[in-house]
Amino acid sequence: MLKALIFDVDGTLAETEDLHRQAFNRAFAQLGLDWRWSPEVYAELLKVMGGKERLLHYIAQTHPEDDGALASRMPEIHHLKTRIYGELIETGHLALRPGIGRLIAEARAAGVRLAVATTTTRLNLDRLIAINFPEGGTPFDVIAAGDEAAHKKPAPDIFDIAVERLGIAPSEGIAFEDSAAGIRSALDAGLAVLATRSRYTESHRLDGAFSAVSDLGEPGQPHQHLAGAVWPNGVVTLAGLQSWHAAHRMGATA
Repeated sequence: MLKALIFDVDGTLAETEDLHRQAFNRAFAQLGLDWRWSPEVYAELLKVMGGKERLLHYIAQTHPEDDGALASRMPEIHHLKTRIYGELIETGHLALRPGIGRLIAEARAAGVRLAVATTTTRLNLDRLIAINFPEGGTPFDVIAAGDEAAHKKPAPDIFDIAVERLGIAPSEGIAFEDSAAGIRSALDAGLAVLATRSRYTESHRLDGAFSAVSDLGEPGQPHQHLAGAVWPNGVVTLAGLQSWHAAHRMGATA
């Protein structure tokens, strides 16, 4: 049976990526760095998973002559960026993507466990949860985040950690992702993947996902179907996921 739903965060739970971009730019300005990441530049940088890794990649690519000195400032830059990002979340009241809150509520009511597997820092996730679940606390039974994994996505490490903490077989869970690297990570951890498009992953191939949609949809606000499994009325529901899982994954249960 389907025992758990495992969510990526940035671009999956919420459209956070442009806030990350803005926070990086504000941190650069405050630290006197003449850098500014446009949406186009940031879309390319997102192919590198993890904010710290993204910074180091940018420095190596654009300032090779100062690589060592600038790389040594990475912790300072990233720490300031994280603080600014938290302020942007708290002042902007960043909402969950369509269908996320509804599906989480359905899963909790049915006793299906919930987890997060993300490369974002735990502090960033905690702030997003606090804004969107102000009364009930975190809805997630397990959180695997930030630097807990030895290797970032597309390596499967962060999903492996989430699966282990949930105490399930990979075939008993479904992962939700929005990027090609995230899909690869979840697939290599043995999970089935439902993919949603986000602002910064519109150009990503969603190969390997059993279903790809614009978002999870809401009653009266259906999503756009992109590929794979089709959802009645354009809405991904727990009942629909359980039906798909029973038909396609039972034979794979360890």
